[in-house]
Amino acid sequence: MAEGGLETPEPDLEEPLHLDLRGLKCPLPVLRTRKALRTMQPGSRLMVEATDPLSAIDIPNFCREDGHVLLDAGENGGIRRFLIERGGQAL
Repeated sequence: MAEGGLETPEPDLEEPLHLDLRGLKCPLPVLRTRKALRTMQPGSRLMVEATDPLSAIDIPNFCREDGHVLLDAGENGGIRRFLIERGGQAL
């Protein structure tokens, strides 16, 4: 525990890459998510933000079909957030 009673974050936990897709309409959120994941190593994490209502359906389906893991999904104020872990297969 750090001075003042605050815990310090674990040094080996890498922050997810952030992908801001707000304002883009279907199919662009999925296409840009796929492109970003192709550049990442298996096990890496990507945080996607989108405003397209269809992304709530499209992103989870994309993850399932392409072998990625959707770790978390939620919506707040019209912004949908998806935390994705890149799968291990070759794309």
